[in-house]
Amino acid sequence: MIEKHIVLEDIDPVIFYGVNNANILMIKALFPKLRIVARGDVIKVMGDEEEMCAFEEAITALEKHCARYNSLNEEIILDIVKGQSPSVEKAGDAIVFSVTGKPIVPRSPNQQRLVKEFEHNDMVFAIGPAGSGKTYTAIALAVRALKNKEIKKIILSRPAVEAGEKLGFLPGDMKDKIDPYLQPLYDALQDMIPAAKLKEYMELNIIQIAPLAFMRGRTLNDAVVILDEAQNTTTQQIKMFLTRMGMNTKMIVTGDMTQIDLPAAQTSGLVQALRILKHVKGISFVELDKKDIVRHKLVTRIVEAYEAFDEQVKAEKLRLKAEKEKNYVSQRPES
Repeated sequence: MIEKHIVLEDIDPVIFYGVNNANILMIKALFPKLRIVARGDVIKVMGDEEEMCAFEEAITALEKHCARYNSLNEEIILDIVKGQSPSVEKAGDAIVFSVTGKPIVPRSPNQQRLVKEFEHNDMVFAIGPAGSGKTYTAIALAVRALKNKEIKKIILSRPAVEAGEKLGFLPGDMKDKIDPYLQPLYDALQDMIPAAKLKEYMELNIIQIAPLAFMRGRTLNDAVVILDEAQNTTTQQIKMFLTRMGMNTKMIVTGDMTQIDLPAAQTSGLVQALRILKHVKGISFVELDKKDIVRHKLVTRIVEAYEAFDEQVKAEKLRLKAEKEKNYVSQRPES
């Protein structure tokens, strides 16, 4: 009789063991010659050496399946232990799978282009309106790279720019004041990584979420780094961020040119960066539009309404300017 300890490293044990431990009970039933005790992320196994080898192979395959699909059930366990290919929902071109096991896929041609450009370039700018999926797709790509062990960490950042409300009047310490600005990044991560695993990643700094100001002085190696809401960076801030790039690192910069919250006299760092870096080799630019919006259908209508309003305002300004110039010319005394 031999004894071994197997550590479940890349998955949430709660998902692996199943509701009311249904999955681990099924595994025990399939390996009757072994005594199996599961506690936390460690499975202790004792018994016949030959059966132990088969058990280890099955657990490895089950762990890989659970890490990829964020789900496991008795039917999948039975298929894998029997050496059959498990029947799962067709993944198609899934980037990753959600915590419910559903595939997260690019849902528009421009989102597909973002995925492709990320695979072929180390730096990608994704520009588009609210709801076009630029941030969500970027985070999915980062999670996939982490799951595939292509990188060691994910770093997500946003400029903490006030959009109507005053930062200083929010309650709590600096972390409490900053967290509301970073909440959309937490929301996306919670869709893709089980809660217990996400907490562990954040405690170990494998996933880091920080305001842009905290990036100064760092060199970011072996990572996917995402700068969200980049339209609210200053020219100095975005240059500082882009020059943090280290070895084996990819960067995705996302922004929406229609939602710049900087003071009117200040130039958006994103606007300037797009102009300066347009022809730099290794940098790709993906423009998303209202056709890529994947939120409620009203979001598309709202974006269209604001675009129409902006065009009306622009046309009225041009009309007034032309009228003013015409009046000026007509009132000039003849020489």
